[in-house]
Amino acid sequence: MRFERTSRMAKARMVMGIPLLLLLIGAEATTRPTPPPQPADGPGGGKYPFGGLSMHRFGQGNGQYWIFEPADPIPKSAPVIIFNHGWSAMTPNTYGAWIKHLVRRGSIVIFPRYQASVSTPMKEFTPNAVAAIKAAIVELQTGEHVKAELDRVAIVGHSMGGAITPNLAALATEEGLPIPKAICCVEPGNHLIGNPAIHMPVENFSKIAGDTLALVIVGDRDSLAGDDTAKMIFAGLTQIPPEKKDYVTLVSDDYGYPPLIANHMAPVSLETLDPDAVGEPSEGPVGQRIRRFIEQKPVNALAYYGVWKLFDGLTDAAFFGKNAQYALGNTAEQRYMGQWSDGTAVKELKVTTQP
Repeated sequence: MRFERTSRMAKARMVMGIPLLLLLIGAEATTRPTPPPQPADGPGGGKYPFGGLSMHRFGQGNGQYWIFEPADPIPKSAPVIIFNHGWSAMTPNTYGAWIKHLVRRGSIVIFPRYQASVSTPMKEFTPNAVAAIKAAIVELQTGEHVKAELDRVAIVGHSMGGAITPNLAALATEEGLPIPKAICCVEPGNHLIGNPAIHMPVENFSKIAGDTLALVIVGDRDSLAGDDTAKMIFAGLTQIPPEKKDYVTLVSDDYGYPPLIANHMAPVSLETLDPDAVGEPSEGPVGQRIRRFIEQKPVNALAYYGVWKLFDGLTDAAFFGKNAQYALGNTAEQRYMGQWSDGTAVKELKVTTQP
């Protein structure tokens, strides 16, 4: 009986201590330095020449695609960015803030949906993306759209989309797609989660034009995709000279609060662009886990100074011959990740041409 009373007292103390613990955690969060906000201008920055965007959704299932165009004001023409989603992230809402950023900077974004569901065979991913992109280009040339500058095209993708990206670049000539001036593979992963033996067919990357600007980006705490696919892709770009390509590592930094963790969800930027989109990653336990990650992850400096800045600099260099120092060359501008609110520098990106 004495033991039971002691146990109850211990539990009571523990329960009473929970609010105090939460207060202490909250106090620590409010006293620790905060991450840098979005820079005012430049690559990754928040100075936009366009106030909004328009959205159009076409097709269904494996052939579905979205087109986003700059608006307010509507330009006469714009470069084109093909944005490839990650496995099961089948609508643009998962990357909504990033897509909005790209469009308000002045690009048309094509978002092909290469899988109707998580059961779509991986061998169909690249052909599905090719078909959707072709349909989108036809639509842009026939509908009432901003004129697409098809001599200024870039391809970017995250996760499985990062693995599809070089496939599309390699197939561009034979499939009649626009030849990309730049490609960016963000945390690419070419295997089924939990089963590396199941993967998507890989094209011959030597077919990618040698003057293409290329970035392959990984996260130092990406436990889902790792870096095997990233290294494989980079190793296949031998025809692209070192000054036109870099292998970049996003570096985690928990100095302040909330911490900057370069895991597989670092490029995710949840914002609802299409409220009627169907196919968010919620099917099965893996999909639900991804959904929770997405909902809990804010857009932060790993986007603004990391993937957004790098890709902005890459496309600026490829399309307009400027801002290459923000994307390539292991420069101070490329590595810089901003400062915590107390002035401490966020840990820099790691850049190499020989991963």
